[in-house]
Amino acid sequence: MAAFWTDRRRLLLGAGGLTAAASLGACANGQIVGFDKANRSLDICNQGEPLSLDPHKATGSWENNIIGNMFVGLTTENAKGEPIPGMAERWETSEDGRTWTFHLRRAQWSDGESCDAHDFEFAIRRILDPVNLSAYASLLYPIKNAEAIVAGRMAPDAAGVTALDDLTLEVQLEHPAAYLPQLLMHYTAYPVPKHVVERHGDDWVHPDNIVVNGAFTLIKWWSNYIVHLERNPHFFDAANVVMENLYFYPSTDVNASARRVQSGEAGWSTRFPSNQVAQLRQALPGYVRVAPYLTCNYFSFNTTRAPFNDVRVRQALTMAYDRDWVASNIYRTGEHPAYSFVPPGILNYPATARYRWADLPMARRIEEAERLLRAAGFGSNNPLRFEFSHRNTSDNPRVAVIVQNNWRQIAPWVTVELRGVEAQVHYANLQARNFDVGDGAWSADFNDAKNYLYLLETRTGEQNYPGYSNAEYDRLVRESDFELDVARRGEMMVRAEQMALDDAPICTSVYINSTNLVHPDLTGYEDNISDFHRARWFGIRNT
Repeated sequence: MAAFWTDRRRLLLGAGGLTAAASLGACANGQIVGFDKANRSLDICNQGEPLSLDPHKATGSWENNIIGNMFVGLTTENAKGEPIPGMAERWETSEDGRTWTFHLRRAQWSDGESCDAHDFEFAIRRILDPVNLSAYASLLYPIKNAEAIVAGRMAPDAAGVTALDDLTLEVQLEHPAAYLPQLLMHYTAYPVPKHVVERHGDDWVHPDNIVVNGAFTLIKWWSNYIVHLERNPHFFDAANVVMENLYFYPSTDVNASARRVQSGEAGWSTRFPSNQVAQLRQALPGYVRVAPYLTCNYFSFNTTRAPFNDVRVRQALTMAYDRDWVASNIYRTGEHPAYSFVPPGILNYPATARYRWADLPMARRIEEAERLLRAAGFGSNNPLRFEFSHRNTSDNPRVAVIVQNNWRQIAPWVTVELRGVEAQVHYANLQARNFDVGDGAWSADFNDAKNYLYLLETRTGEQNYPGYSNAEYDRLVRESDFELDVARRGEMMVRAEQMALDDAPICTSVYINSTNLVHPDLTGYEDNISDFHRARWFGIRNT
């Protein structure tokens, strides 16, 4: 069944291309099976086409969904998304919290070569090397000398990561980071095979070259069609991995994804249209999975260009956006309006920062928005015109229409043009600051407020989409890194967040929930606030 289609897909590729007639996970007898229990295969509607499967070049959650099944870091996730030992079986921390020593298990790459501490040392140096232009390198700034390396002031071998021997890795930090076990789950900290990368360069992730240390290995990647992963027999816990094949399909159209699940063409969709939740619950009993999610949708103002270098313009637009209406009417899965950046549920954070105008009625907010724009020099003789760029996926186009209408209501001389863009291209534009106002979302890489606040630090670079730069904000966030008292650290970060809310480089929108459609006979899938679901934990319910 699934094997038939694997062979057929290979034949199609060899013949010079894929045909539209090829259906998802179809069996030889014509039956469509997105979750083929007999052959232990699962077809997955993923959110987008990966731009890269290199852990050091990836940036999207849709890429993480694939890469996280192929690689394991020093720590990894359990089925609940919590950090557990990965390649490191245990670790200890120095008294000052700045030196961590990880003791690795004996493990192999998928080609049978040893996967050891030297691969981790190589990987961290590689992602920090500015030659590689890794978008997420700033996430590793807690590592000693990491920031200086990314800035080109120090060589990569100055990174505070040292293989003491094959099975012992020492990580030195710039400051204490109790969240390090959570951070090391992220794909930026995954190992890469030194012996393969040095041989093939950037082509090491080609299916013919790639080796991995995770539960599944890459078999085929056909652009804009399918990514096929197969169980890795060299994985250290391979004996407990049930699934044999995973097929990821780029599915930016959430309505089409839902239809594929309904028809049996997919066993899991990583998103569904939230406005259809009631119908889907009726049509697909047991499939609908909605859970709190450490994710904030927000809009970035490009502060590096006029008129968004004027705080009054940013404040006016932030104030006039009706996030309450969006949360209640666009989303139908229990989302909450976001009046701060850091979402509820973050550990050791009082979460008291809030827009100072949050309790004003909308009519008053619109009046104040017009006053601010007039004070900034706009009016009938000098209209405000700009473009709002948005992802063309999920509910984002519908939200964009509301944003446009909200901002037009400020005054007749406010004109907003909408531009829907494919998610990967959209985020590339944000990183290059090729936009006026652009939507986006941030999902926590680790459960700490720092993971949100660092995005607005000057030093963060291209992940700081608005190009926000405030020396006092930077100082507060930086000093919070060195504060060992949990309560005082939380208070410092709250002050920083409040400062950013007042400056309004971003307009927060909605705290969204994760929305998945999952076959009820797929076991081991557990809702969690990170929305991490690794297939090594999946099983099959016998019915």
